[in-house]
Amino acid sequence: MPAGLPHHAQRSTQHAAGGTQPAAYIGLMSGTSLDGISAAVTRFAPQGDERYVAELLAFISRPYTPAERERLERVLSGASPEEYCRIGFDLGHWLADAVVAAIAEAGVSRSGLRAIGSHGQTVWHVPGHSTWQIGESAVIAERTGIDVVSDFRVRDMAAGGQGAPLVPIADALLFSSPASWRALQNIGGIGNVTVVPPGGSLTSLRAFDTGPGVAIIDGVVRRLFPGIPYDADGQLARRGRTIAPVVQAALEHPYFAAEPPKSTGRELFTAQYIDRFISQCREISHSATKEDIVATAVELTAVSIADAYRRFIVEPVSEVLISGGGARHPVLVERLHVLLAPMRVRAFADEFFDGEAKEAVAFALLAHLHVSSRPGNVPGATGARGFRVLGKLTPGAPLAR
Repeated sequence: MPAGLPHHAQRSTQHAAGGTQPAAYIGLMSGTSLDGISAAVTRFAPQGDERYVAELLAFISRPYTPAERERLERVLSGASPEEYCRIGFDLGHWLADAVVAAIAEAGVSRSGLRAIGSHGQTVWHVPGHSTWQIGESAVIAERTGIDVVSDFRVRDMAAGGQGAPLVPIADALLFSSPASWRALQNIGGIGNVTVVPPGGSLTSLRAFDTGPGVAIIDGVVRRLFPGIPYDADGQLARRGRTIAPVVQAALEHPYFAAEPPKSTGRELFTAQYIDRFISQCREISHSATKEDIVATAVELTAVSIADAYRRFIVEPVSEVLISGGGARHPVLVERLHVLLAPMRVRAFADEFFDGEAKEAVAFALLAHLHVSSRPGNVPGATGARGFRVLGKLTPGAPLAR
């Protein structure tokens, strides 16, 4: 483990023992599910020998409007140069709106905030070559007056890594178990897992993208049920029946058999992929209902996660903590309980805090590591040649008086 890196966080929101409170950081996340922006205000208080306590001061979610989501979907599938130009700055304003709301919720002064860590929105990701995230950091810095660290993936990719996943540094340093192996499974638009050894040692940690999270589920719902953004409470999937041959055919894609480190995204699970998925369901089962197709998409996510564990996780993992939008889908969670047994499946919130805040907290941590000149990647997860300080700093501007 690189010297000076924290390796654990406790569930409570206690302050550092004695002394002055450390500066707070804000993490911003806009994921592949395109449901909105998450913002978390967090302090990382030193606790003993290279230990930190993550103090979550506030968490807010700014949902995208239908018009905003449509614009983002359009640039992910191809748009004009003008639209790419505009959406980068407009997203910067939306991210700044989330920061302002999170600061108000936390009740902290801007002078007590050290930096903002902004993931931005991934437009395209080419594992092993290049990556592109938008959400203009200069707009956020100008609107808030706070330093912004952004564009985290590129340095890892320049060092030969995948540029993803980036959350494993937080999984190891904040959310490890002191005595047993733990898997932290995020189910956002894409599913990713971090396998964390006892105590969070970075040398033994592994992480990779398991495949689709809710990207296909949400895409199918939006195609088949216009005006409905996602399968709330699993009501649609609950009324459907899985078309098993479609799931098995989908799992034949080479990505699922590829050895980690590996990463994926909407570049694979595109709008065209979703259209083909729906067509295959109807070709194989002529009586397939719309609910059957949603249930089949849920099953694909569940089985792909379980298949990844079977293929690639040899460590003695005893429990799986799930987070992200998929952790709120009861049918998906029920299937994971069955498919991952005898491993114990629990909600991330059962051990720490609201799982929806987890990735935003991770980017707050990445901002903290950047301004501390500490590495933010895990070479064992990304495949990079070594540890690197991640991100680019945009200095905050004095606010108008």
